[in-house]
Amino acid sequence: MKTVILLVVVSFAAFGFEAVAQSYTYTPDDQKLHDTIAVLDSMFFDAYNNCEHKLEEYASFYSESLEFYHDKSGLSNSKKEMVEATQRNICGKVKRELIKGSIEVYPIKGYGAIEMGLHKFINSADYSHLPEPSRFIIFWQNKNGEWKIAKVVSLH
Repeated sequence: MKTVILLVVVSFAAFGFEAVAQSYTYTPDDQKLHDTIAVLDSMFFDAYNNCEHKLEEYASFYSESLEFYHDKSGLSNSKKEMVEATQRNICGKVKRELIKGSIEVYPIKGYGAIEMGLHKFINSADYSHLPEPSRFIIFWQNKNGEWKIAKVVSLH
């Protein structure tokens, strides 16, 4: 088996095949939608970052039927519990920082949009540790012109 793999590798090299690094550039399908979601993201996380003073505003972004999938803590499907956990564990302790230029927005016909991007969370008690960026996906539902966060996937 090792001989076969070696022969395949040698054959590719002999014919001049090279591994080419692929690059990816995102271009929004709908620039207006992208800009709308980027503004909503900024407003939502401003309320998150200042939730000790803006908890009601923070909570107002969530749909009543919120589903929050977190790779470490699992599924939460209670808006009330999510807001209480944020108040207990985040307010005055953690700040979210968006990785500039990382937001991608995709329209979902008849529903709203999906936002994907990278961000990091900085614990105000330990600035010596700079966290690695993590991925997020937010399902923004648009009902009668009102945008709400219906689902979140948070991957660390």
